[in-house]
This record gives sequence, structure tokens and C-alpha cells, in this order.
Amino acid sequence: MKLSVASIVAAVALATAAAAGAQELKIGYVNSDRVLRDAAPAKAAQAKLEAEFGRRDKELNELAMRLKNAADKLEKDAPTLAESERNRRQRELVDQDREIQRKRREFQEDLNQRKNEELAQVVERANRVIKQIFESEKYDLILQEAVFAGPRADITDKVIKALNAQGGK
Repeated sequence: MKLSVASIVAAVALATAAAAGAQELKIGYVNSDRVLRDAAPAKAAQAKLEAEFGRRDKELNELAMRLKNAADKLEKDAPTLAESERNRRQRELVDQDREIQRKRREFQEDLNQRKNEELAQVVERANRVIKQIFESEKYDLILQEAVFAGPRADITDKVIKALNAQGGK
């Protein structure tokens, strides 16, 4: 009796698997990194950030260069300077270095915050496009992260084209 119950369970399992196999799943994959690198809205966001933060970055680099030049000058002049003057200049250099590091940290924090804001907008737009493709092309599943994905399942180019077609919307 146990053998026949096991046989029935196995037959039902095989029938279920065969029925599931008969329906073909439509699965897509989107390479998020490519979308965030190659899509026009992502490139526009990057250009916007460069324009917004370029001047400030240049100023920080100029301050760092001036500090380096002052440190080189102190090193060159050190043998001829009085100890008190050498110590005063060293303290000034340490203070300037600390100030530059503080400004650099603030710059990085501001830049990261703005990058995250811009990135969130691009991701939101990309997700809307992916959902439109999902619904219009009747996908069963679209993945954004996969260990392996064949070219048939990769719909990244469709997503990028749709994002580029939207322009500044």
C-alpha cells in the first residue's frame, strides 16, 4: 500500500512538472550598472554634478597645491630660519592642512548627497520604463541582478533606448 501511495505522489509530481514546463516563462534581465552608465538621463545627471561641483573641486585642488608649495618652501628655508619662526610656519601649515581636509570632507559629503539624489531620480525613471516594458511585452519576471543571464533575456538595451527616447521627462 505504501508503494502505491508513493507511486501516486510521484506521478502527480511529474504531471505537475510537465504542465509547468509546457507554459514558457518570459523572463528578462536588466544590467543596472549599464543603465546608470550609458543612459542619457544618467549622463545628463553626471554632467550636471560636474558643472555644480567642478569649481569647488578646482578651488580645493588649488588650496592643496598652495599648501604643498608652502611646505616645500619651508623645507628649503628651514636651515636658515630661527627655531621659533620654523615652528610658527609648521603650525600654520598644520592648520591649513586641517582646514583643507575639513573642506574636502564637506565637499565629499555634499557631492555624495547630490549624487544619491540624482541617481535616485534616474533609478526611478528606469524602474518606470522597466515596468512599462514588463506590462507591454507581457513578461512574467524581470530581474535587475543575476549571476548569469543569456543575451535572449537581456533587455538592457531596450531600457536604455526607452530612457533616451524620454529625454528630459
